[in-house]
Amino acid sequence: MEPRVKVIGVPISAVNMEEALALLAGQLEEAKQSYICVSNVHTTVMAHDDPDYYKVQAESFLTLPDGRPLSAVGRKKGFAQMDQVRGVELMQRLFEQRQQNGYRHYFYGSTPENLGKLVDTLRAEYPGLAIAGWQPSVFRELTDQEVEQLAGQVRESKADFLWVGLGAPRQEIFCRRIRGMTGAVPVGVGGAFNVLAHIVPDAPEWMRRHSLEWLYRFLKEPRRLFKRYFVTNTRFLWMNWREK
Repeated sequence: MEPRVKVIGVPISAVNMEEALALLAGQLEEAKQSYICVSNVHTTVMAHDDPDYYKVQAESFLTLPDGRPLSAVGRKKGFAQMDQVRGVELMQRLFEQRQQNGYRHYFYGSTPENLGKLVDTLRAEYPGLAIAGWQPSVFRELTDQEVEQLAGQVRESKADFLWVGLGAPRQEIFCRRIRGMTGAVPVGVGGAFNVLAHIVPDAPEWMRRHSLEWLYRFLKEPRRLFKRYFVTNTRFLWMNWREK
């Protein structure tokens, strides 16, 4: 397994994009028995505070440093190669390599309208992409019977990846719940569905490079994201400073 670095006590995979792709290519069958978390400052603080959610993050096949501050902490702790691995970019890289890898993709989450836009956009931008199926969220916790039914549909579709867009912490908890049931790797990717569907614009590259993606998102949705970025992020900075 890949090395992990403790960021405010939460184990984050000390990888970069190329290493993450190589791990998936080389250990795909192992990954299909587990799940992948795509983590940022917000989810890391939640995992620090909640022992159950900590377990979800810690027991994954990979807990990727989607938030640039996580990889920055890792590099300061001696993992020089560690770099940001954004969930949306991981999806794009796998889609771009569709001819080489032949992976099949299933999408679960979002609304019927937005999920339909995602599928249409991916078909237009990645001709030949193997879309195995999709199902919108019901915006509540699924019953055991519903989980088994969804798992069966994914399994029958012969998908390699089950992309889950439910938002944190629901998506990571769901990925852990359905692990090993689908024949696919469950990956919680949050708002990546809407970015790839061009419903929500992605942050400019220069802002991502300077760790300002959070600011871009906040300016788009200030009311919804105020607590996440100005309370949670402040706590992260404080806890990280205390670790030094």
